[in-house]
Amino acid sequence: MRIGIISETYPPEINGVALTVHGLATGLAARGHEIDMIRPRQTVSHVDEPGIHALETRGAALPRYPGLRFGLPASRTLRKRWTENRPDAIYVATEGPLGRSAVKTAVKLGIPVATGFHTRFDTYADHYGVGFLTPVVHGYLRRFHCRANITLVPTDALAQELAAMGVDHARLLRRAVDTKLFHPSKRDMSLRESWGVDADTPVVLYVGRIAPEKNLELAVETFRAIQQHAPKARYVWVGDGPARAALQAAHPDFIFVGMKRDETLAAHFASADIFPFPSLSETFGNVILEALAAGLPVVAYAEGAAREHLFDGVNGFRIVSGDASAFTAAAVTLASDMGLVRRMGKAAEESVAKLSPEAVIREFETQLSELVEENVHERHVTIAPA
Repeated sequence: MRIGIISETYPPEINGVALTVHGLATGLAARGHEIDMIRPRQTVSHVDEPGIHALETRGAALPRYPGLRFGLPASRTLRKRWTENRPDAIYVATEGPLGRSAVKTAVKLGIPVATGFHTRFDTYADHYGVGFLTPVVHGYLRRFHCRANITLVPTDALAQELAAMGVDHARLLRRAVDTKLFHPSKRDMSLRESWGVDADTPVVLYVGRIAPEKNLELAVETFRAIQQHAPKARYVWVGDGPARAALQAAHPDFIFVGMKRDETLAAHFASADIFPFPSLSETFGNVILEALAAGLPVVAYAEGAAREHLFDGVNGFRIVSGDASAFTAAAVTLASDMGLVRRMGKAAEESVAKLSPEAVIREFETQLSELVEENVHERHVTIAPA
């Protein structure tokens, strides 16, 4: 198949959506499909793998997110490209202006459309002082996904949320984790030494965008509570974002290491001990799977990946959403007992051992193939004589 993939974030940008989309694109290309990748032009070029043909469109900097861009509408460009070389189906991963124009253009051309629900933009407004816009964003997302033939989501809970919004064609496409990359064997004692800790000193890890919607206040409060029981504990922050500078200035004892990828990121996961993840704005949270695969017990609210893969008291603690005191108490319980950390860490690794990226790619391929077949059937029925 020739498959169009549209995303307003893509490597070398580092975030869950960019890496997920990149994995889907390269996985399909490896299975012999031709990928027509549409993405905004970036300041640093990305060399595509075989089978991926990129079109870079106009973009603009995303306010308050240095290094990230969004795509501007490109209906005319897309219409010309897809008329000359028509995709069998398109997958639109992001709901920005470029993604919206891609959906509209594909619908007009009769190309079947799958969208992905990756980011809870409807929950972000309160964190940026424009909570009054939440209903507007909510309505935009509903209209965006309703124009598609199907919307792919990583959890059953998200499918139910979309159904409540009026999007009744959600289908499940589960996430995977590279358990060869993210593995306890990547633990690096020299890295721990650089953080100033020994084998028995707990290292708390944060990985992700350092931004208000990640519930950073609770992250900080939880670590300060941990320090009351383990004074030598260290807090390592991997990532970047609009809140980093202020957070770093306010907490000089925290260790900020910036963005990390691949083997270096895997080493940071495996070299830590505890992964508290306080965010309430995730559609999924890939970092939870990466932490579990690396052998870290996770403390998280019962949302997204935690709802599906975190077993309370086994590979971490799954907290009732919004119960901040329970979240902090669970993290303190872990940090106070390194034996418990190690036992839960072993269970964490085992709990995600069978989440194969290859299986997810095959399922994605199947979803798109069925979408193409459904579209051919509908067109045949439409033009068939009475």
